[in-house]
Amino acid sequence: MSSRLSDRVACITGASSGIGRAIALAYAAEGAVVVCSDLQPEAHADTNNEFPVATHDLIVQQGGKAKFVKADVRYEEQVEALVAKTVEEFGRLDIMVNNAGIGTEVDHQMKAGDFRLHQTRTQDFDLVMNVNTRGVYLGCKYALAQFLKQEPLPPNGRGERTGGWIINLASIGGHVALAGAPCYTTSKHAVVGLTKEIAVSYAKDKIHCNSLCPGFTETSMIAPMTKAKNDPTAIAATEAIRAAHPWGSLGQPEDLAKAAVFLASDDASWVTGHSLVVDGGYLAR
Repeated sequence: MSSRLSDRVACITGASSGIGRAIALAYAAEGAVVVCSDLQPEAHADTNNEFPVATHDLIVQQGGKAKFVKADVRYEEQVEALVAKTVEEFGRLDIMVNNAGIGTEVDHQMKAGDFRLHQTRTQDFDLVMNVNTRGVYLGCKYALAQFLKQEPLPPNGRGERTGGWIINLASIGGHVALAGAPCYTTSKHAVVGLTKEIAVSYAKDKIHCNSLCPGFTETSMIAPMTKAKNDPTAIAATEAIRAAHPWGSLGQPEDLAKAAVFLASDDASWVTGHSLVVDGGYLAR
């Protein structure tokens, strides 16, 4: 194990699969104690048993320290309890990764092709905003309260005692419109704005707040398209998405995990309020 995050306590929502799982494993490999949170410890059913061992169990098997805490980020009392249980178990919280998120529009796009705002259901908009935006807000709220309560970490290379790190999962959809995903695009723009507000408001407390903005990444969120082997519409959609990235490939969860390690380390000691784009060149077009 490396030691860039040695002895830091990290809490990661949506840690059972995809980007959240990759971040949890990368943090543990860098020496962090990891609290994995999700609706269930095992990967969701739509991942086709791709992850047979729960994230926190795998970390322990690999010699790290981890715990699972169930939480639905839509509900304030559960997010508050998640932070409280983290502190109860490990004494403090140093890194909060608000990763849990959903997208409701992939299936609609596959069935209807061009999918626009007037075709959305209001309940879908509410659900996406509750998970992707409200969930991030709640994670930030209770992490910040804990950061302000506890002793800052020892001085870093800049001679500053860091108050904590927040990393919010946004998206390229937080910077540009993703045609056919009006709910998702709205929610991720909000995450980018919230991240900037927190960074400015809490800079005096030496609390870092940054967002990660993935391009299209191979997770269960887009699996209905990328895993459909006999559906010409899905195959065409996957190829179009791949071609939209100048690098010529979709992202992997590990690509985001490496960036998340950087944002939680002393290497990013003068980085806050930034949206780190990891997208194979998508936004550079």
